[in-house]
Amino acid sequence: MQGTVDGFTYGLVTPVAAFLMAALGAALGLRCTTRSLHATRSCRVGWLALGSLSIGSGVWTMHFVAMTGFTVQETPISYDKPLTFAGLAVAVVMIGIGIFIVGYRGATRMALITGGTITGLGIASMHYLGMAGMRMAARFAYDTPLVVLSVLIAGCAATGALWAAVTLRGALSGLGASVLMAVAVTGMHYTGMAALDVHLHLPPTLPSDLSAVLPGDRPAEMIGPMLVGPGCFLLLAAVVLLFDPGAVTGEPGKAPRPRDHRDHPVPQARRRPRNDPHARDRRPRSTVREGVGRARYR
Repeated sequence: MQGTVDGFTYGLVTPVAAFLMAALGAALGLRCTTRSLHATRSCRVGWLALGSLSIGSGVWTMHFVAMTGFTVQETPISYDKPLTFAGLAVAVVMIGIGIFIVGYRGATRMALITGGTITGLGIASMHYLGMAGMRMAARFAYDTPLVVLSVLIAGCAATGALWAAVTLRGALSGLGASVLMAVAVTGMHYTGMAALDVHLHLPPTLPSDLSAVLPGDRPAEMIGPMLVGPGCFLLLAAVVLLFDPGAVTGEPGKAPRPRDHRDHPVPQARRRPRNDPHARDRRPRSTVREGVGRARYR
């Protein structure tokens, strides 16, 4: 028996909220990636790690915000905690690999293609691992062409977002890159959901409380911790960026002005009286006077 699937139980509320969460995580993560290009080598790792956690948290939160609007009419849905939180780890690690490649290699074609592909695969892996963590009296089946299309959407849009983040400057370009990354995440999610078919295998005699046949935690029990944890982290990342002026524009801070010889002129040789019999012996053979473009000796 095929289940009746509804991915928009609450209308446009969940898609819009999910898109905003993805955009927030992408804005923070991509800005950290941009900031890392102007940081010292010792600080670059910290900025890229913060960017990986920001994008991964935003992607994971977006997925489960969108999943609150997913229902199957004939059966309730619960979630397996280990698989659910494993999706967060996979997203952070794979997205981290992608942006570390771009952060250290720069905006080269190979770095962007490799980093964008790995980032897109991280987004897709998180989605399908999260779907595998769902528990219901049903079996999932996926339409292969739509699954491939969802992965391509994630990879292409993630590559474009990374390119915009590391090559363009200014607030508008950062906003555009964030929107593009959010499109990658939400577009991948809803394309993957369109590829899903639910085949029910309910027992012939159903108990009054279906929780007896559906192990795991209910969405209402998990949605609070899932949103509070990543939400607090995203807030912390926003505070870190707020107090770093160079991260807002993506430009490096003002470097200290190099010292110039005119700031500290070369001291002249100490003159000795003419009647000093040892003056000729103590006088240096040559005294350098620095001028513009040449040196004079006497």
